[in-house]
Amino acid sequence: MEPFYLVVFGSLASLVAVLELSKTSKDRFSTSTAFNSFKNNYLVVYSLMMAGDWLQGPYVYYLYNHYGFGKGEIGHLFIAGFGSSMLFGTVVGSLADKRGRKRACVTYCITYILSCITKHSPQYKVLMLGRVLGGIATSLLFSAFESWLVAEHNKRGFDQQWLSITFAKAIFLGNGLMAILSGLFGNVLVDSLKLGPVAPFDAASCFLSIGMIIILSTWTENYGDPSENKDLLTQFKGAAAAIAADEKITLLGAIQSLFEGSMYTFVFLWTPALSPNDEDIPHGFIFATFMLSSMLGSSIASRLLAHPTPRVESYMQTVFMLSSIALLLPVVTNLLVAPSNVKGGSISFSGCIQLIGFCIFEACVGIFWPSIMKMRSQYIPEEARSTIMNFFRIPLNIFVCIALYNVKALPMTVMFGMCSAFLFVASLLQRRLMVIAEIHKSRSQDWLNMEEMDPEGVPLNG
Repeated sequence: MEPFYLVVFGSLASLVAVLELSKTSKDRFSTSTAFNSFKNNYLVVYSLMMAGDWLQGPYVYYLYNHYGFGKGEIGHLFIAGFGSSMLFGTVVGSLADKRGRKRACVTYCITYILSCITKHSPQYKVLMLGRVLGGIATSLLFSAFESWLVAEHNKRGFDQQWLSITFAKAIFLGNGLMAILSGLFGNVLVDSLKLGPVAPFDAASCFLSIGMIIILSTWTENYGDPSENKDLLTQFKGAAAAIAADEKITLLGAIQSLFEGSMYTFVFLWTPALSPNDEDIPHGFIFATFMLSSMLGSSIASRLLAHPTPRVESYMQTVFMLSSIALLLPVVTNLLVAPSNVKGGSISFSGCIQLIGFCIFEACVGIFWPSIMKMRSQYIPEEARSTIMNFFRIPLNIFVCIALYNVKALPMTVMFGMCSAFLFVASLLQRRLMVIAEIHKSRSQDWLNMEEMDPEGVPLNG
């Protein structure tokens, strides 16, 4: 392996270690024993759920190719997964508010385990069913667990600020450390032990089963709006009305869709971007480097969220702008650096620049997740939390399906330029959200001041 990769990985690992070890009491909240027990229980479950997801990721395409399917057929399978998440996942995820978030989390485990089981069949229709089940599970993963956490946190009377600790740790462990460990474990199963490309899916089923047992034995149920007189259509209308009535929620949904749409598109683009001439690059090691970058971002986010200033609405503008610049680098290097026509070999100079940019983008992803969770906990009403969060995923899934369908038709520079533009727009919308939030905060403070006055305008405490 070339020294460049080791230098990048080592530098990121050192930064993460320094940030984590140098935290002082000012960078941490003083919490209770009851909260720590609650937080640790959730982190164990969330880490197991993410392990079940990460184990599958690197081997889905490989498995389909192993069964002899071509790029077109594999592309249709991927589109089916995102389409399922948009259609069926939105409905199933929204039922969490009415039928219970714990029940939805258990449904996620069962659905994803069934999806893993379908991977044993080389039949295209069975694999398509697996993708549909996987799409439903994905919607539940990114809505039901967070909805349960926020509701349970508030029900138990914990400080609202302590939610930031759980969010940041969940991303650090679940989206960072577990991704790296899952990648290494999957590599051992497939390459070292020669158990075949289905082995990671079987391992994922085991982790999901363990997590489900913990949920069933330790979690209590909570709901959004369990009213029996509200059918699903009424629930959808109520969520849509809440989004339309509050500009903050509308902006939050647009920001999330723009960022996550760019993020999922990046997942399909980074490999051909770094090896346009079939350069020999260590895909697994680069993936681990990206996840380490995400851990760095979540570590930075935990520090930012532990302080009252800068507010999350403020610093996220910079994060979106930085991520926009990072994904613009492939366009810039394509214009300024002469392309190489040599097939194979090691990574090019422009590839090195892009890899550093991609690491910066992944660090922004690490900051994004706990920060967007924090904003969602503030602005989305509890009674329709899961429903609204799944509404946010509809434009995201539409965008990813369109991008996947046209990935061969559009030049890579156009795709990266489009993602960069979306992230720039997200930064502008974040600016608007900050302004509205400040106005709302100012009006709330004025109202509180008025309540503290007697009818003649004299302070009641004076």
